[in-house]
Amino acid sequence: MHSSTTMSGGTAQPPPPVVVDDYRGVIQILSDGTIIRSDPSVLRPPEQHFPDVPGVQWDDVVYDAAHGLKLRVYSPSPSYAAAGDAKAKKLPVLMYFHSGGFCLGSLDQPSFHSGCLRLASELPAVVLSADYRLGPEHRLPAAIDDAAAALTWLRGQADAHGHPWLADDSADLTRLFVAGESSGANLSHHVAVMHGSNQLPLAPLRVAGCVLLTPFFGGAARTAAEAAPPPPGAPFTPEMSDTMWRMSLPVGATRDHPAANPFGPDSPALEPVAFPPVLVVSAGRDILHERVLRYAARLREMGKPVEVAVLEGQEHAFFSRQPWGEGADDMIRAVRRFIHKDNGADAERM
Repeated sequence: MHSSTTMSGGTAQPPPPVVVDDYRGVIQILSDGTIIRSDPSVLRPPEQHFPDVPGVQWDDVVYDAAHGLKLRVYSPSPSYAAAGDAKAKKLPVLMYFHSGGFCLGSLDQPSFHSGCLRLASELPAVVLSADYRLGPEHRLPAAIDDAAAALTWLRGQADAHGHPWLADDSADLTRLFVAGESSGANLSHHVAVMHGSNQLPLAPLRVAGCVLLTPFFGGAARTAAEAAPPPPGAPFTPEMSDTMWRMSLPVGATRDHPAANPFGPDSPALEPVAFPPVLVVSAGRDILHERVLRYAARLREMGKPVEVAVLEGQEHAFFSRQPWGEGADDMIRAVRRFIHKDNGADAERM
């Protein structure tokens, strides 16, 4: 008979901790609660090179000193401003939250940085890319709280003492768009709900819209795509999704937790929420595609102003994977029409 403990000087030694959860070797949770992180760059495509974006300056600022959280402000040069009077020359402001399943990513990641440079240049807009706390070290709702804190910080920039790129004549804080990809889109939904239910006062800022790029939502009941075996080489699978939810939701919570499922049994009712106009961008090859379309349909049934753009050939989080790819081209055109009120058909297939 074998024992799992050893004796040292008559004292039983506990067994060494073992891995109880693992996200692709990059994040491991041990049985004693220890969290081990490895270099996440191994998950990214090798030798990614992104083009220069002339005419966009950027600056890092701390928005939450207590948690060491920063955001990056991207400001296009005046040559990108529209011709006309001073009001017309002001650019909309886009608060952007990155992807990463609530467990990975930072504003310094090269593809995130390049994508925000492109957004600032081509929309054009003053773009703010905000970091937030990640699981499993900081489980939800920590990231939601951080997203709200980033917007509260932005509210404080609306006077003469704010950040010079936000307090001058280049940024129109009455045209604020809250945006994000995957987990960042989830955060955008939650802060929009908080603001629309008077839990997040932002005046004199005005939230003019919300942009959700392949939002990362979940639910205990799977959709058909979530239940099906993923194709070989799929960049995002149900197993990956499940692991990220286990690592980011409160311990013991299911995917029906309000942070994951906007329509879960304990989620706040959305009917009374004053939503701004919402643009939902879904990828046709995303395992979450059906869930994302259901989200948009439910909001529409409630009378919320929702537009949908479907990019048929794209995968989940395509923008952060290939910020200069064809899918990103189509997405930026859709977002540009949306924020500049030049959108045509209510739904597009690209």
